[in-house]
Amino acid sequence: MTRTLILIRHAKSAWDDPLLADHDRPLNDRGRQAAARIGAWMAVQGLAPDAALVSSAVRAQQTWAGVAGRLPAPPVAATVPGLYHAGPDVMMAVLQAARGDCVAVVGHNPGIAGFAAGLLARPPRHTRFADYPTGATLVARFAVDDWAALRFGTGEAVDFVVPRALPEAD
Repeated sequence: MTRTLILIRHAKSAWDDPLLADHDRPLNDRGRQAAARIGAWMAVQGLAPDAALVSSAVRAQQTWAGVAGRLPAPPVAATVPGLYHAGPDVMMAVLQAARGDCVAVVGHNPGIAGFAAGLLARPPRHTRFADYPTGATLVARFAVDDWAALRFGTGEAVDFVVPRALPEAD
């Protein structure tokens, strides 16, 4: 059996209010559009997550809302405070506790880039994979029966996209 991970870095956030705590920064207009593009792309690709694990940061929550708004039957997201600025090891522990055949995770850099790179046997051939820009989304498959059996270096990259390369969402 296989498991599929959809690993999404939050979309572009606003820096308008210098008094706003980092955790509370919302998406800017470009970020909202990018989240919708990722969701529309996922729908066209037939990517239907059974579960969504989302950082507690406002920008991550809003990213998932934008993605989910384009999916035919999105799961209700589980807010995972530990994903806020999590490193690869924490992200792995969160994913190993997941349920479902296809799981979406929304997190932050630099942890998400390190996590993505560590998960895969071979990185995708994409010029932006190493820096994992805002809104970047990796789809990876793993030959495991349960997420608890997941190990670093075992994933196969199925796809990697950045919002700018996708058409505008209707």
